[in-house]
Amino acid sequence: MHKSVLAVARGMAVLGGLVLSALIVITCVSVIGGLLNKLAHGALDWLAPGLARWMLEAGVGPVFGDTEMVEVGVAFVIFCFLPMCQITGGHASVDIFTSKLPDRVNRLIQLVVDLVFAVVLIVIAWRLFEGMQEKLRYNETTYDLQFPIWWSYAASLSAACVAAIVGVYVAGARMVEGLSGRVILPRHEGPDG
Repeated sequence: MHKSVLAVARGMAVLGGLVLSALIVITCVSVIGGLLNKLAHGALDWLAPGLARWMLEAGVGPVFGDTEMVEVGVAFVIFCFLPMCQITGGHASVDIFTSKLPDRVNRLIQLVVDLVFAVVLIVIAWRLFEGMQEKLRYNETTYDLQFPIWWSYAASLSAACVAAIVGVYVAGARMVEGLSGRVILPRHEGPDG
């Protein structure tokens, strides 16, 4: 079961990485387009008016709706990365005090943290569902691109549901670890772990 859940988490992380890469490209193209547009309206208009006119007529400028695409995409990307972070124990942690505690106490603390995290992920998914229903009911759209806002909620909801399922799995695995003494999941994975 662990391999299957890990594969789903990895798949979501890859999907999130692809979407994030696309958002980076959109942002870069938009910034460069905006700079070229300013250049065509400024110094280039004076130095090479034909080139400036051609650039402006070709539509060189910022990507239309780039901020809306980034807003929607980043929310989705965050939820795509959460399952992998949860299953690998990759969340940031401050263990100044807990590093000196016995292993059994640290395992109990990790169980409580993972249980709380699972509940929080479920609540987030539920609230995204409620928000999506409201946006769908009122047929709200974005300002520039005019696409329905519920689409962005649906995308984030799908990734949040996967994150919640992985969160519940991790909490369950921690309980099994506590009862059996087996190690199923890492407790900390980072630069020193």
